[in-house]
Amino acid sequence: MLQRPTPNDPLALALAALAATLGSERLAQRFIELTGIGTEELRARADDPVLLAGLLRFLEAHEPDLLAVAKEVGIGPELLVEARRELEEGKA
Repeated sequence: MLQRPTPNDPLALALAALAATLGSERLAQRFIELTGIGTEELRARADDPVLLAGLLRFLEAHEPDLLAVAKEVGIGPELLVEARRELEEGKA
């Protein structure tokens, strides 16, 4: 399990979700295939709130993935949903 991020830091939550997603071969492959993002672009934009909000939206689109990543990160899935909202609203 990853180190638990601070629940009120949407950027930290999203980065932890990114790490958990990329740590799962199945999820990483699906995310890369669905978004068309290359590994170099992913590395360059890993801290981009737009990319991170997109990742969280990707997880939300398939509840089992959202639940699995939330469990891996050690938080409730609602915190990932809230982090996505805050990233989209520019509050991160």
